Amino acid sequence: MSQSKETKYTVKRGDTLKSIALENNLTVEAILNANPDIADPEDLRSGQSIVLPLLNTSGYSSGDYYTVKVGDTLESIAKEHGTTVDAILLKNPKLIDTDSVEAGETIEIPKAHASQIPPPPATCSGRYYTVVAGDSLYLIAQRNNITLDALLAANPQITDPARISVGQVICVPGTTPSCEGTLYTIRAGDTLFSLAQRYNTTVDAIIRANPGIDPNNLRIGQVICIPSSTPGPVPCPGGTLYTIRAGDTLFALAQRYNTTVDAILRANPGIDPNNLRVGQIICIPGTGPVPCPGGTLYTIRAGDTLFSLAQRFNVTVDAIIQANPGIDPNNLRVGQEICIPGTGPVPCPGGTLYTIRAGDTLFSLAQRFNVTVDAIIQANPGIDPNNLRVGQEICIPGTGPVPCPGGTLYTIRAGDTLFSLAQRFNVTVDAIIQANPGIDPNNLRIGQEICIPGTGPAPCPGGTLYTIRAGDTLFSLAQRYNTTVDAIFRANPGIDPNNLRVGQVICIPGTGPVPCPGGTLYTIRAGDTLFSLAQRFNVTVDAVLRANPGIDPNNLRIGQEICIPAATLEIESRMECPGTIYTIRQGDSLYQLAIRYNTTVDRIMRFNPGIDPNNLQIGQRICIPTGTHDVSGKRCQVLMRTSSAPRAEGFGIYDFDCNNVSALAIDLPDPEGCGGRVYKMFVRERNTHHWHSATMYASPDGIWVGIVRLPRTLDMYDLVQISAESRESTSPIGVVVLRGDISKA
Repeated sequence: MSQSKETKYTVKRGDTLKSIALENNLTVEAILNANPDIADPEDLRSGQSIVLPLLNTSGYSSGDYYTVKVGDTLESIAKEHGTTVDAILLKNPKLIDTDSVEAGETIEIPKAHASQIPPPPATCSGRYYTVVAGDSLYLIAQRNNITLDALLAANPQITDPARISVGQVICVPGTTPSCEGTLYTIRAGDTLFSLAQRYNTTVDAIIRANPGIDPNNLRIGQVICIPSSTPGPVPCPGGTLYTIRAGDTLFALAQRYNTTVDAILRANPGIDPNNLRVGQIICIPGTGPVPCPGGTLYTIRAGDTLFSLAQRFNVTVDAIIQANPGIDPNNLRVGQEICIPGTGPVPCPGGTLYTIRAGDTLFSLAQRFNVTVDAIIQANPGIDPNNLRVGQEICIPGTGPVPCPGGTLYTIRAGDTLFSLAQRFNVTVDAIIQANPGIDPNNLRIGQEICIPGTGPAPCPGGTLYTIRAGDTLFSLAQRYNTTVDAIFRANPGIDPNNLRVGQVICIPGTGPVPCPGGTLYTIRAGDTLFSLAQRFNVTVDAVLRANPGIDPNNLRIGQEICIPAATLEIESRMECPGTIYTIRQGDSLYQLAIRYNTTVDRIMRFNPGIDPNNLQIGQRICIPTGTHDVSGKRCQVLMRTSSAPRAEGFGIYDFDCNNVSALAIDLPDPEGCGGRVYKMFVRERNTHHWHSATMYASPDGIWVGIVRLPRTLDMYDLVQISAESRESTSPIGVVVLRGDISKA
């Protein structure tokens, strides 16, 4: 025991060692040790003088002495010297309270040494407690209904039972487990919820780590354990994790989520239904979709009753109750899902039964099936147009096509009036009204189909009348009928290429017989390819392509008529063979010919596209390139910009092995600014000046890319250029922005 000095005390009537010890913040043992002459601790006499040891119980060392001035208070003195009023009182036992200091009186000012306060024990089989002014181990033991020995045993860091410090954290033994986390001292405003958020844990976890804690009565200075790790999420397969709020009960939650209290209890083993804690996370089990075979799933809204629903859906209240066992007809909840039983398949005479899919609306269905929203609603009494459910079956009424003999079926757009339509189609408003009995000229609906009367069928001399189908475009029709978009435009004055209407009749102009001097007209059959035809007729693919300008070798159409050139004229007409025209003889092979003419098999095949090296025919004429120069691999070339696009940059990639040309370009102006709709790249044949083209496409970051796959060896092509064109252009007629020269690559 460490003493700084002693004082004398005169026993008063009624004093006991215990009361004297409590009054002076001492222990009975300390007083007995200072007064060995006291034979009987229970036999104190009034007026007897005893010695009281003055102990450093505050964790302060001896300090300076200070003479009180007029106006001084203990609070001002403590503030001036960087200490506390409690520390001054403990150092000066003669001071009874904070108001007992007098001017001229000398008092001792303690100096703080926080390092002298021993740390709390590392583990605590109870709870941690922070010492406040007036505490002693004896008082703390009494207050917590334990013995002084038990308190000392739980705090081996306390070497002097009479020496504890204000602010010191000690362990009060009990049944609380040790803290596997962070010791936290409660401050003003703290709640378990705010602490759970701050330390990324849950209120439940803090309560479990501090058994006996009162979450509604946290005391400033109280030391609690914040668990170091948050327990894993509450398991809730197929259900919903819910955080308890003020006022929640299991019964209210069961009603809200359309389940039962028993189901919630089973999903949360160990939950106390009578002690739900705000912030507690529980599992609300899922019930799965309400079974409703042959019926309609309906979500209750404000004001709904079983009677009103029975009337709306043309069923009985009893039928709804039977389809929803356990439903409370007097307590329908907004958002509750129930089954409205059906009475068999939806009646739909003359119409189409349709099953609702994700994203469907009555407006989109009306447009798709060429009817009106009103017609669909009339065909489906009780349907809720704002709450179509996936899987719901409805009737799309059939109206039959609007009769329009000799006229044009037209779909109303925003802004249309009968007057503007009459002007556009060169008819009168009266003629449109007569062709559409019952039409309301003041209430045209977007998507409504009407008949624009005509003056007879569209003239189409030498061509074909075609009825537009879903998906048709002028470009696809031009390809299908081997004509051009411009030709279709000329044959159908006033046609809108961006608004072809299903059922609209247009004229596909005829192109006349395919010219084929000296050759054979052939009608494409299923399975035909240019390669197979070239083999069959003993010609090359190049010869077939030259005889049919504009043909798409990758899109031959059954019934399409093409020209197969005569085999005897094919090779002689080729002026681009850089070598010898050779006639195949018996026993020839490409390998032997390559050795004989000092070239390679690959080079012979490149100059004879479509040749079958395993099936050379006697009399077949081929080109054998001579010389040692043989371009192969890939070459890259920076494309030259033009004044039309001075900032454009690009390069071409020439693949001599695969016979294709690729191009990439950046900083191209908008093609519409150059008079086109798209950018196209063109590759020119050296001798015929025939162009091969491909449309270029822009990536999201503004890089234009295109590739032209060529039917012949790349040696036979010279120029590459990129220009702004219409989508249908087959030769460069627009503004050129970049160009290259293959022969210089």
